[in-house]
Amino acid sequence: MFVDTGAIGEQLHSVFPVRIIWQSDHAVINSQWLTNQRISQPLQSDSRPACVLEPGGALLIDFGCELNGSVELAVGAPVAQIDPLPALRLRLGESASEAMAELGERNAGNDYAVRDDTVMMPWLGVRSFGPSGFRFLRIDCAGQIPVPLTHVRAVLALRNVEPSGSFRCSDQEVTRIWEVGAWTTRLNLQHHLWDGIKRDRLVWLGDLQPAAGAVQAIFGPDPAIERSLDLIRDCTPIGSWMNGISSYSLWWILIHERWWWGKGDRAYLEEQRTYLAGLTALLLNAMDASGREQLGGMRFIDWPSAGVDATVSAGLQALLCLALGAGSRMLSILGDAPRAEQCAAGAARARRAGQAPSASKAIAGLQALAGMIPSDPAALRILEGGARGMTAFLGGFALETLARAGRVDRGLAIMRGYWGAMIERGATSFWEEFDVDWLEGSGRIDELPDPGQRDLHGDFGRFGHAGFRMSLCHAWSVAPTAWLSENVLGIRPASPGLASVSITPQLGMLDWAEGRYPTPHGLIWVRHERKNGTIESEISLPDGVGRAADGAGTKVL
Repeated sequence: MFVDTGAIGEQLHSVFPVRIIWQSDHAVINSQWLTNQRISQPLQSDSRPACVLEPGGALLIDFGCELNGSVELAVGAPVAQIDPLPALRLRLGESASEAMAELGERNAGNDYAVRDDTVMMPWLGVRSFGPSGFRFLRIDCAGQIPVPLTHVRAVLALRNVEPSGSFRCSDQEVTRIWEVGAWTTRLNLQHHLWDGIKRDRLVWLGDLQPAAGAVQAIFGPDPAIERSLDLIRDCTPIGSWMNGISSYSLWWILIHERWWWGKGDRAYLEEQRTYLAGLTALLLNAMDASGREQLGGMRFIDWPSAGVDATVSAGLQALLCLALGAGSRMLSILGDAPRAEQCAAGAARARRAGQAPSASKAIAGLQALAGMIPSDPAALRILEGGARGMTAFLGGFALETLARAGRVDRGLAIMRGYWGAMIERGATSFWEEFDVDWLEGSGRIDELPDPGQRDLHGDFGRFGHAGFRMSLCHAWSVAPTAWLSENVLGIRPASPGLASVSITPQLGMLDWAEGRYPTPHGLIWVRHERKNGTIESEISLPDGVGRAADGAGTKVL
């Protein structure tokens, strides 16, 4: 018997190799067998020619896209009855070069998920290796006897939930950006929402903010978001900061307001009353008399600003203003008028004490969204240099500022130049960090670098995630998916739980866009097309969802 502690609800899918990228000059026989074989059951008597790795032989496999899960390898019969068990060294990688790296080389490691190990294989048997996040697998014969590989496959592990949201438009690259953001989100949407499937496979509240918007646009109100919010709340007593980072407690408040508008679950909001009251009181005490933030804990906004005190302080000031405003509105809904008024007054003080416009595009976007600086000057700052200076985590707030300034056309161009550039270099999921300056002199992540060429994965990154430790499937990088659904399709809640919606399309330079948006009541479907200088729309709303005036939708983050 077993104790049922709740269904995980996992889907498992076979993914077979699509190509052999590299193999050693000797000791590899019939490697193409692995790209053609689709039978995963070993056979006692099999006349078909397996792939054989002789001692010293190695090869590098591409499964075609980023995956979460494990790999499974099957070995045939030994040549002689007395042969010892064969040994294989297995190395998973999110890039081709990561799978080729030695442990410790350019920060390649086994943190959070073992991705490099030597394993004993059974004769006429199957063995799994993982889990981790990966696309590539290097296999080395680590023993002194040949190893007949009868099949190799990846076992993709997903939550048992199907996407119902969608987005298509006249620009295939923009459509692809929405899809890659959706895939990145789905891979990380496990029982909880992870930051990354290779690293860290943990719940970080900052990563949850962009991902929560994407989850709503792809799946609707999925319970993994609430499980993640509650998990960190319950292990963080008031007086401490979520994940040890003060800004992550601010994100907790902002995510809850977004979730309230997307799901409209009054009972769940009521469950947050005590913690929300305590956290907002803590925040009000983390301001000086002038309204300037005095937040403790790890003072972090995003990686590009780390260590730049003025930029970090400007970002925290804007976030404090936004979080107190959101806290005030939710406390008002909960009937706590005195605390709601205190938070509103605190948000106003924080707004008045706001610093000068930040040189950071992302922080300038946050300042504009907090009402600290006008949106037009912030938009001009964001537009300088196009995609240069954007960030994977907070870049979505720069896009949102452009949309609110009526510059969706420029937002689309920057999105293509930044997130689209990752796709052009082989990405099938979005990365923890990226800078367009990395493109010069570097190659693709799905190819091994040429001599003299910089490695787009191994040679970049900074701080604790430099080199191959950097995650190439990170939940905080998915902001374009929600942004396209909410701004190009124009679908925003006008009342909690999307009981009514505002649909205000902004096509920018697109000729048409269409898509579905999930609500607790069913799917919204829209199609917008530019005709004769105007935008014509087809709109289908499910029962229980009303249409509000254009532009009446909420502007919560």
